[in-house]
Amino acid sequence: MASEPKVHDIDAVNEGPTLNTKDNIVDSTSEVPDAKANDDLVEPEDSDQGFDWTWKSLFKKPADLDAIATKRSVFDDPNLIQYYAPGPEYENFKRFDPSERWTHREERSLRRKIDLRILLWVLIMFFALNIDRGNLGLAVAGNLLKDLKLSTNDYNNAQNMYRVGFIIAELPSQLIGKKLGPDRWLPVQIIIWSLCAGGQFFMQSRAGFFACRFFVGLFMGGFIPDSILYISYYYTSTEMPLRLSLFWFTDYMSGVVASFIAYGVLHMDNVAGREGWRWLFLIEALISIVIGFLSFFFLVPGPTQTKTLLAPKGYFTEREEKIITNKVLRDDPSKSSMHNRQAITPKMLWQSLSDYDLWPIYVIGILFEIPSSPPKGYVPLTLKHLHFDPFQITLLNIPITVAIAINLLWVTALTERVGQIAIMGILTQLWVLPLLIIELTSVSKISAWAQYAVTLLIVAQPSMQAAQVGWCSRISNTVRTRAVSACLYNIMIQLSGIASSNIYREDDKPLYRRGNKQLIAINVACIAANAVAKIYYTYRNKSNRAKWTAMTKSEQQEYLDTTKDQGNKRLDFVFTS
Repeated sequence: MASEPKVHDIDAVNEGPTLNTKDNIVDSTSEVPDAKANDDLVEPEDSDQGFDWTWKSLFKKPADLDAIATKRSVFDDPNLIQYYAPGPEYENFKRFDPSERWTHREERSLRRKIDLRILLWVLIMFFALNIDRGNLGLAVAGNLLKDLKLSTNDYNNAQNMYRVGFIIAELPSQLIGKKLGPDRWLPVQIIIWSLCAGGQFFMQSRAGFFACRFFVGLFMGGFIPDSILYISYYYTSTEMPLRLSLFWFTDYMSGVVASFIAYGVLHMDNVAGREGWRWLFLIEALISIVIGFLSFFFLVPGPTQTKTLLAPKGYFTEREEKIITNKVLRDDPSKSSMHNRQAITPKMLWQSLSDYDLWPIYVIGILFEIPSSPPKGYVPLTLKHLHFDPFQITLLNIPITVAIAINLLWVTALTERVGQIAIMGILTQLWVLPLLIIELTSVSKISAWAQYAVTLLIVAQPSMQAAQVGWCSRISNTVRTRAVSACLYNIMIQLSGIASSNIYREDDKPLYRRGNKQLIAINVACIAANAVAKIYYTYRNKSNRAKWTAMTKSEQQEYLDTTKDQGNKRLDFVFTS
């Protein structure tokens, strides 16, 4: 006989089911689940299981592909389903069925199909963003600063103007995207920023340089959180981090492609009387604007709304739509709390902005990239100082970019496997600490190639960005907070960029001793921030568990019936750390 779901035990609740939908109804074609009929369900992993650092823990044995893959959730308890079932306003409501079952083989096949039909085009759009925002360093290698009579500080200030524009647009863009739908808003963003990026072809002065970078940032702002919200419609919380790592893997690999493009385009110096860096901006803007127009045809509103001119029968079969809908909601019932074209109200916005449980992640977000960012931003200038020519600089940038991309993938996979985000954050900071000490104390004593190697290792610090964005999404636990927290986290990243771009200054070059001391201090502060976050979320889980287990069953039921707690403020929520 199947054991009853442990309704009284907070650890039995799936990672993040916190949507109180008591007034919602289940599709009349679906049956209310019977606990005795759920023997075939897979038990969800305990998200608060503690440390498991054995090598064996890093590898999962392959499951029987024909076994049931459906994970147990609150929908399988007749006492809880009334609080979590989606309402008819949810766009995928007709495909929701708590009795739906599927196999590991079906789930794996469908996941690959989603990767190809949905994720791949999002990655192509992200490629468009990155060739337009990442080509400034390559243009600098092509003598942009010299041609426009600009200084290193002007370069820093232009980077700041880009980030200011990015920050200003971040939240408004996300609110527009939530109202219109990312499938409509993302292509518009790409087209507009491509026009601004192409406008850099005509720059003649410092003011024009600053203005172009500001408007490029202004219209790029919001693209990343919009994209993250969009792919969250198709993936579970355990599937998201790897997809997000591919997101930033594309970021870095687009830099490789851009380097090869730049290597050819910079040879166009004096074509039509124009410098090669001008042609670089123009040609890459043309690539991205084409991707923007094509995005209108490839993006779809959601898993059950995929019919387009190019795919009149839709991307998925009815069976596949059911699997996507039920798999995603079993993982996180809160994803049905808003329609995919429903606007975020001012009250919802304030609730999300004031969610203090996400603030530790925001603090980490503003700190974790700074130790490696100035060396990364100054790679072209550093290599010029070491007397490499523009074409060597372009090629030497490729190994650095590849190393960053590879490190991002393995650290994200390892973090997801061991389930210790904050601990892995500490370890990645320890990667860069001794290298910064070498940079501070010994870099002038080593050869140019050794300096290049140290720079490569610093810049290739394994990035926790994908894991931390997934962390933010899990802890948000409502659609409105997930949308806003993605923006706020990305704003922290841009503020981090502003701070880091002002650490290496003109009066501190070429060795930047003062700047490197600041980087070491920030590195230590980030280690402390990760440790505090780990302690805080562990405390919150223990506190919630103590309050929940202190209740009688009748008191627990009354809490579920009457609570006004939402999202991660509910007692049945488990924080990942």
